[in-house]
Amino acid sequence: MGTVKNAAGNDASAESKGYAVLLRHGQTIWSKTGQYTGRTDIPLTDQGREQAREAGQRLAKAFPEGFDAGCVFSSPLQRARQTAELAGFPDPTPMDEILEWDYGPAEGHRPQDVVAGLGRDWKLWVDGPQALGINELTGDRVVVLPSGNRVPVHVTRGESLDQVAARAREIVRWLEPQVCAGRHVLLVAHAHILRILTTQWLALDPSKAQLLRMNTAHYGVLGIYQGERVLRQWNV
Repeated sequence: MGTVKNAAGNDASAESKGYAVLLRHGQTIWSKTGQYTGRTDIPLTDQGREQAREAGQRLAKAFPEGFDAGCVFSSPLQRARQTAELAGFPDPTPMDEILEWDYGPAEGHRPQDVVAGLGRDWKLWVDGPQALGINELTGDRVVVLPSGNRVPVHVTRGESLDQVAARAREIVRWLEPQVCAGRHVLLVAHAHILRILTTQWLALDPSKAQLLRMNTAHYGVLGIYQGERVLRQWNV
């Protein structure tokens, strides 16, 4: 029998049977308002819960074979866990490595409010949280969400982009053998860590992650093609 070709005329066997799906959590009140949401543990909004259910339907249609046993992971934060559960994956394994970027003093603030509070220019992707003085903005506090829930906000020095990228490379080192072995992996987490993870999968500068828009409850797919790590789909 001759070599099987795909529609593009390439050797179909050159593309790995394994893949990793990166699913961003559904809407929260802070993702709706554009506030930096790193380690603060806030729930999905009603719209976010519906988005998660819809994402589950899209995943079931796109990946009817599902995901391998022991290969469904989520960030420990409730917005990611809730998304996994509502999408049809009721018992995801917690993975600390896919926690969101720790935004330090910017936590809970909108970008424009950080700049206004500082009285000087600041950009997350260029300057990073550690360029912010720990006392320049509001510190530890308790915020009341529109739902009436009281949520503690803890402020640290934050992570640099290089630190988050190093964390992402550890995930890549673990993930690549899973994909090469033909496993189907699902990671449910947060926009920035998933975008940075994607740049490290592609061996790109982590700052390029800001060019990869990822909407709430949308996903990307990582794979292997002709021996190289590739991006198969994005923001689906």
